[in-house]
Amino acid sequence: MSRSVLAIDIGSTKICAIIANIDSENNIQITGAGIAKAQGLKKGSITNIELASKSIKNALSDAKRVAGIDIKKATVSISGAYTKSLVSTGIVNIPNKEISLKEIERVMRTSLYNANIPNEYEILHTLPFNFKVDDQDYIEDPLGMNASRLEVETHIITTQKSNFHNLRKAVRAAGVEVENVVLSGYASAIAVLNDDEKELGVAVVDMGGSTSNIVIHSGNSIRFNDFLGVGSNHITNDLSMALHTPLNVADRVKMEYGSLYTPNNDLIELPIIGDESSTHEVSLEVVHNVIYARVEETLMIIAQSLEKSGLKEQMGAGIVLTGGFTNMVGLRELASAIFDNLPVRIAKPIEVDGLFDQLRNPAYSGAIGLLRYEANGYSLYEVDVNKKMRHTKNDFDDLGMPDLGDVEPTGIPTIDYDSPAKPSNVKIGKPITPSKSKGEQEAGALSKFWNWMTQLF
Repeated sequence: MSRSVLAIDIGSTKICAIIANIDSENNIQITGAGIAKAQGLKKGSITNIELASKSIKNALSDAKRVAGIDIKKATVSISGAYTKSLVSTGIVNIPNKEISLKEIERVMRTSLYNANIPNEYEILHTLPFNFKVDDQDYIEDPLGMNASRLEVETHIITTQKSNFHNLRKAVRAAGVEVENVVLSGYASAIAVLNDDEKELGVAVVDMGGSTSNIVIHSGNSIRFNDFLGVGSNHITNDLSMALHTPLNVADRVKMEYGSLYTPNNDLIELPIIGDESSTHEVSLEVVHNVIYARVEETLMIIAQSLEKSGLKEQMGAGIVLTGGFTNMVGLRELASAIFDNLPVRIAKPIEVDGLFDQLRNPAYSGAIGLLRYEANGYSLYEVDVNKKMRHTKNDFDDLGMPDLGDVEPTGIPTIDYDSPAKPSNVKIGKPITPSKSKGEQEAGALSKFWNWMTQLF
């Protein structure tokens, strides 16, 4: 049975809304798309909810008109701005000596409980990058293995609650409820990476208009993410100042003559800023020098971030560049030189059915990644923003597993994820039962406490 999904990629310069059908085999068929200029956003964050919601509504209207359906829930991207990441661990015993999905959920829950999440931050993703079964390390998938103990290391991505709630408000004001939120760099990685790159380890850099989002994928999951306030709009600003021409003209020059290869000495005629009725001639060599200097600086900032990650040795597949910035001619060659001759690939979104020609551009990797996320394209296991446990082949709810935060009949503690994980946040489930005598109640309480202790430790 197919289902309709809506993905909204909120970028620094554009809003892209895509409607698609996903069948029972997780095949994607795009049915409609809409693109609008981003307003009310600065460096990936919402600065004016009213303007941002209008931009989202414009993109949505076009997508709905093309698809011919109305859809009220969306999966939305969120910028890496104001995010923080941390690593946490969890350990549980396996009572029946065989690891099931329930044990994997329990160890993930334990790692979240052990994490010190600040009050003002909201959890976006909890991604396991290393499972350990007894004394055996780096287990790819522990499901079905015999063991007495299971350990996990998780990469937890959080964002400021104010940033998170402003995003929800802007989307809701456009007439759509937010069903899921995905880190934009994570979505881009889902859209462009192949299995070999994930296995070998790779960095994905989504270079947009005003921002660049970086994720490093290693150990079958994200190990590092970063946000940089640099993008192609900085080239436009530099050209405008250097050539003394209006911003819209500078942007047109960037699109038409933007190249990192040595140009000829031809002259172009440009209007003067403040007096567009007058023009002056500018050499293409000047245009090239301005563009080259800014691109080189941008790549060097990205290289510093990759160095800071401490995971450079684990990037066997090199670096994958995507996003609108990568349309710059000659970028791959310059990037390869700056990134210490690591392999560099310019990536477009992986092909899906119904993909419009315009959406094949690297600028739309994030939007396509959101669709693939909804089609179970995420990491092998994950706890999403709704505190829901996911598996690439099965949804935990479909297996009868409780959502994180639900109370289990066994009395396993549930966790209040909206505040730091402290013992005071642990609540013991109390199923409704008929009235019992005082002695029976005391015995039952002792039994519940013993069940909790054995399952937790």
